[in-house]
Amino acid sequence: MQSVEWTIDGLPEETQKLLRSYVKDVTKVYGQELEGIILYGSAVRGEFLPGRSNLNLLLVMSSYDLAALKRYDSLHKRWSKDHVVVPLFLTVCDIQSASRAFPLEYQDIHDCRRLLWGQDPFVGLKIDARYLAAEVLQALRGNLLRLRQRLVEGRSTEEAITILLTLSITALLPALRGLQRLLGRPVLAHGEPLLKDIEADFSLDLTGLRDALLLKRGEISPGQNEIPRLMDRYLDSLSRLVSAAEARIK
Repeated sequence: MQSVEWTIDGLPEETQKLLRSYVKDVTKVYGQELEGIILYGSAVRGEFLPGRSNLNLLLVMSSYDLAALKRYDSLHKRWSKDHVVVPLFLTVCDIQSASRAFPLEYQDIHDCRRLLWGQDPFVGLKIDARYLAAEVLQALRGNLLRLRQRLVEGRSTEEAITILLTLSITALLPALRGLQRLLGRPVLAHGEPLLKDIEADFSLDLTGLRDALLLKRGEISPGQNEIPRLMDRYLDSLSRLVSAAEARIK
């Protein structure tokens, strides 16, 4: 079995120990069916917040079926309480063939990932960006439409708004990095400079988005009266950005 003694700059040692234990558990459960374990997301970008951020992982499998997926049940029960979300299950063939269908997601992982165990199929992977514009615009507009729908479902309560703002801004950031790629701008990994760059390039006031990012990080705690106003600002900022992006990208 391969060693899992590595370090990840900027990630708390406690979290790194947790990941090493996770790797040992996963390799024990899957054995030779497992070809690689890749960490991506905030833990690699340097934006990980202990107790708040999720750990996003990708399991590279030789193959998988329902029985293989069900074997993860015990792992999920063990690790979900430590913010380890259910990983992506992909084969090397999946990664190679689907890079055209999901250029936004695959490019984001490609650019910011860390191999924890095994082989890394993203090395040398050529991602087809011909459909990146369509996926970016779909992600932006879809985020706005889903947010409106879920606000109604959640009856716009303070709790629902707080959860939805966090979910929306989390899903929005990869789309904004995709937008930077389309515009030929340097792709910024961290949320705050990314929003400032988009704000400057489009000459938009994205205060609502920046406030949502602060809320996600736990840096602000809007009260009962302020949280609806924050959502109003967020919806206004997101609506303006979506319209501007659709007008800019042909």
